[in-house]
Amino acid sequence: MTTYSAPTRDMRFVIEELAGLGQINALPQYEDASLDLVDAVLEEAARLAGEVLAPLNKTGDLEGARIVDGEVKAVTGFADAYRQFVDGGWNGIAFSPEHDGQGLPALVGTAVQEMWQSANMAFALCPMLTQGAIEAVEAHGSEAIRQTYLARMVSGEWTGTMNLTEPQAGSDLSAVRSRAIPEGDHYLVSGQKIFITWGDHDVAENIVHLVLARLPDAPEGTRGISLFIVPKYLPGDDGSLGALNDVRPVSLEHKLGIHASPTCVMSFGDNGGAVGYLLGEANKGLACMFTMMNHARLTVGLQGLAIADRAYQQARGYARDRVQGGAPGEEGRVAIIRHPDVRRMLMQMRAYVEAMRSVAYVTAAHMDLAHASEDPAVCARHQARVDLLTPVVKGWCTEIAQEITSLGVQIHGGMGYVEETGAAQHFRDARITTIYEGTTGIQAMDLAGRKVLRDGGEAARALIVDMRETLEELQSQSELPAALAPALKASVDALDTAVEWLVKQGPKDPEVAGAVAVNLMMLTGTALGTWQIARGAMIASRQLAAGVGDSDFLQAKIITARFYAEQISPRCEAHLYAVLSGSEATMALADEQF
Repeated sequence: MTTYSAPTRDMRFVIEELAGLGQINALPQYEDASLDLVDAVLEEAARLAGEVLAPLNKTGDLEGARIVDGEVKAVTGFADAYRQFVDGGWNGIAFSPEHDGQGLPALVGTAVQEMWQSANMAFALCPMLTQGAIEAVEAHGSEAIRQTYLARMVSGEWTGTMNLTEPQAGSDLSAVRSRAIPEGDHYLVSGQKIFITWGDHDVAENIVHLVLARLPDAPEGTRGISLFIVPKYLPGDDGSLGALNDVRPVSLEHKLGIHASPTCVMSFGDNGGAVGYLLGEANKGLACMFTMMNHARLTVGLQGLAIADRAYQQARGYARDRVQGGAPGEEGRVAIIRHPDVRRMLMQMRAYVEAMRSVAYVTAAHMDLAHASEDPAVCARHQARVDLLTPVVKGWCTEIAQEITSLGVQIHGGMGYVEETGAAQHFRDARITTIYEGTTGIQAMDLAGRKVLRDGGEAARALIVDMRETLEELQSQSELPAALAPALKASVDALDTAVEWLVKQGPKDPEVAGAVAVNLMMLTGTALGTWQIARGAMIASRQLAAGVGDSDFLQAKIITARFYAEQISPRCEAHLYAVLSGSEATMALADEQF
């Protein structure tokens, strides 16, 4: 099994050159986030990821979390690893110093998060959910709640969860039945929640559950859902832990992957009601929860990138070591990395990983600019871009992760299909990413409905304008591979055509958005990948000409961009064809004909 090594060189390139760290560093809020500081952070994070978290990935998968005497016991080594994670201040890297965070940009936090997810996705799910819960508490909590919970959650001393769905509800949160009865200054929460990631464990001293439930007089549907903060242990005014709350794990799900991540069925109020506190306004809980969900959607998209890179590293290492067969023009048996088809698969994995990393990090940079720019108009422009790209990062990156982790198994051949090599674990772990925090279809409908149709395509057109500016620059640079400019032009044209078609057809046919949404999302992601990887090639070419940087690394960036342009960008036109075909064939069969 290949040891994980964080791709810090490419991370630095994307952070500095594509995501524009310098522009973010120029903002007063992030003036300490110099490139030297970022380099130091990446180096130390890579050490923790490679030396502490990655060695627990395989053993955690084999052991799995378990329930003992009514409490979840984490797999061997996780508690010590989590202590090192908290002691290093990693949980609070991108949170405000007001709550004892480090105040670094989300861009830096994104790179670090990629390392955790690559090294040990099951472990990294715990801080991922905590960080999302922090966002919700910070945005919607009362001053008393913020004072009690935020600093302890930012440090990682307390962890957080998201309790949405129930056995009868699935993704339809309008069907949530959990109840919250007012009692003095708090509420008594009762009900059962399923699929709760890290819903119970013994690696931290307290768990802060965010729970969707209904008040007694709540209206039906999503308009009647409120959000409550329900701690495992009730804290005193000074934050010290008191009695165990009326909340417990009923069972653990037996899953395809991420075995070391305890996915719990949680019961609230078996003995009269779990003490909870309203977060935000009554009956506005779904809007509050979306603060957490938007954070989680971006991080799950990052998981797609992370697990894809881990699979690529594993396949690359195996292909270098595995000797089998011959290759044209070479004597004797060769390592399979010399086989053209193996190289095709490795290049496909590499090109997608570099494209996904660029798209995800650029989105994170827009988050920082939206958050910290002093001009409200600039903030609004960057926030519109974040809103547009969030479902693409989540949906496209996780769908591509299925393809890449499958290729990883394929490169291993028969050895990939057995568990000993570790390739199968990445394939299994990746499978959940297209499902939790909103399925691929839900992300695609968000893009097509809320992000394109709702504003008449305005945000998408602004994106296309920026892409065309890069195209004009690219067309003037003859030293780059000839495939790049035509590929970017075809990608942008396809996206432009699809957006304008949907804006016209969507209001006429209520089924068309749902029928074409996934192809629109995959087209958008593939086109964004073409754009960002072309930008990277231009920058690499300029640096080579100037004699700066690592020439091998820069030449590889250009070659990888060429492969993406020739082998992956043409998928844009196939997705466009599917979009323009509309909904008729999709909806034509009667239900009983399936």
